[in-house]
Amino acid sequence: MPFREINSKMVEATLAPGQKLFSQRGAMLAYRGEVSFTPNIRGGQGGVASMIGRRVAGESTPLMTVEGSGTVMFGHGGHHIQVIELAGDTLYVEADRLLAFDGTLQQGTMFMGSQGGVMGMVRGQVTGQGLFTTTLKGHGAVAVMAHGGVIELPITPGRDVHVDPQAYVAHHGEVRNKLSTAVGWRDMVGRGSGEAFQLELSGSGAVYVQASEEKL
Repeated sequence: MPFREINSKMVEATLAPGQKLFSQRGAMLAYRGEVSFTPNIRGGQGGVASMIGRRVAGESTPLMTVEGSGTVMFGHGGHHIQVIELAGDTLYVEADRLLAFDGTLQQGTMFMGSQGGVMGMVRGQVTGQGLFTTTLKGHGAVAVMAHGGVIELPITPGRDVHVDPQAYVAHHGEVRNKLSTAVGWRDMVGRGSGEAFQLELSGSGAVYVQASEEKL
């Protein structure tokens, strides 16, 4: 169920009987038709394990199950919205950046340290971003939020992309991430981004970067 971008801060989704989507609580702006909104206690399609993982990660962003027949408009806090289409691959995104996503997508949780080793853990400790990242896998659309607009940067073999961890929004594809430091350990104290830390992404896929480092 594709999202139609009304403007940079609002999207619209069309629901048919038997379809569902999940949205962040408080994201519904308006709707037409017979549409219901139900608090989701299972953590999306990921079930209880996903819900527990999100809570452990400090990412217990409430979700609503949206069902029925009609159209729903979403937006939240005046944030910029980026629609990402998945064609069987996996999207990695911070839970609090999720606005809405297709109910057909399988939701899970990934420990960042599993991709970035010890440095992946440092990312969460020092930059204030979560150690866990939400995953969405399958065929469908995802609407994510960001500050000041989003740019999609391709990641290709041999051409790594370096991103300020606090400007990172999401990534997909066969991508490995690693937090690197551009200054010595003594110089890093009290510095959470910019010159001190760089999130290095390699492989094949794309990363989405926001224009502002402000956290949601």
